Amino acid sequence: MYDGDRTSRERFLQSCLTYIHLSGDAFDFDVLKIAWVLSYMKAGWASTYALRVLWRSRGVESFTDWAAFEKNFWAEFFPIDPAKSAALVLRNREQYGQGKRTLDEYIDSFWALVEQAAYPDGLQLCLMFRDGLHTALMEHINNLAKGCPDDERIAS
Repeated sequence: MYDGDRTSRERFLQSCLTYIHLSGDAFDFDVLKIAWVLSYMKAGWASTYALRVLWRSRGVESFTDWAAFEKNFWAEFFPIDPAKSAALVLRNREQYGQGKRTLDEYIDSFWALVEQAAYPDGLQLCLMFRDGLHTALMEHINNLAKGCPDDERIAS
């Protein structure tokens, strides 16, 4: 089920595309694909979107093909400028910080944002990463006397 949450939109769309691809002839017509995807949009903004599509005079047939639906889905649920959106998240520790996530989850999320934002490697990135860690872990790293990267070797 998809509720329109922007953090899970790619996962939802990828899951749908994978299922449709693996189902072979079950989705011979684009109308079937579109209706099936809409049937999993049952809560939040996604539900509103699905109902809006279904209430059109031609319903799912108002899309000329799957590509038209997918383009509309992207326009509705994906940011106009993903790099800028990711960069804005990285400017707000409350949004990108570790929070209650494990260190591995934080690392994966942080690097995904860095890739999307096309941030260069460097000291600023190291500082942002450190600042997003749990306070106790950040303080521990700040107090390390050995094992710290040499500032001269970090490209700024």
